[in-house]
Amino acid sequence: MVGFGPADVPPSAAVKFVGAGTAACIADLLTFPLDTAKVRLQIQGEAAASASIGRVPASMYRGVFGTIITMVRTEGPLSLYSGLVAGLQRQMSFASVRIGLYDSVKQFYTRGSDHVSIGTRLLAGSTTGAMAVALAQPTDVVKIRFQAQTRSNEHTKRYCGTIDAYKTIAKEEGVRGLWKGTGPNIARSAIVNCTELVTYDFIKDMLLKSTPLTDNLPCHFVSAFGAGLCTTVIASPVDVVKTRYMNSAPGQYGSVLNCAAVMMTKEGPFAFYKGFMPSFLRLGSWNVVMFVTYEQLKRAMMAANPNSSTSV
Repeated sequence: MVGFGPADVPPSAAVKFVGAGTAACIADLLTFPLDTAKVRLQIQGEAAASASIGRVPASMYRGVFGTIITMVRTEGPLSLYSGLVAGLQRQMSFASVRIGLYDSVKQFYTRGSDHVSIGTRLLAGSTTGAMAVALAQPTDVVKIRFQAQTRSNEHTKRYCGTIDAYKTIAKEEGVRGLWKGTGPNIARSAIVNCTELVTYDFIKDMLLKSTPLTDNLPCHFVSAFGAGLCTTVIASPVDVVKTRYMNSAPGQYGSVLNCAAVMMTKEGPFAFYKGFMPSFLRLGSWNVVMFVTYEQLKRAMMAANPNSSTSV
């Protein structure tokens, strides 16, 4: 047996809430450069606005590792972690809700029944995903703005720091600017959450029932990797549109649908899968680190406080 074994008492909602946020932050720390490379690749093709908001030309990047190497060479290694503070703020608020409350919402919809259908799991994933976006959207906007902002030209930087970014966006674009792209982000989050959590849930249950694997690290690893692959394939188009729209200059796109239409017209259908490889590398590795850490954190916290009461 590797790591902590399953606890005798199921983890409480509070343990899941804290554990999910902490595990997501650890996963973000390890995979953030891949996420930054993904954002840079996704916004390629927006040459019209690149000069005004401090982005490099579209031809600057070639592939995930080429993007990382180019960023390190032209902007320094710290550029790979631009927006990390907002990213960690996002995970503590976003992941705690969408992952930490998933089981509780699922139990709410099943009214405590042991039988959980795929439909119920999808409904629970959509619910917690939408709740998380409503809470954490400003942190996502700021994170993406920083990741898209180049560090090589001080005169074209949009923001000096995380707090300055929140203030500047609210001042220049209104408070609504902090919730820019909420629609596509809710759509993306619902898709990601459903695919990620339901796939992990489903694969884990299948492995436990149909293979010699037990509820431990190898089972968690395989389940998380499968969830990452499925999520990347299904969510990439919505993720690209969300990134483009949230990072766009005021007035660049009339709406989310206009953003998608412009992408299709000017760049073709493959534009919706820009940054696919870093998305997969990031989501696959993020899922593995997050879910494995999450499972162990839950057990560690329950072991440290065995008298903790279980709550829905």
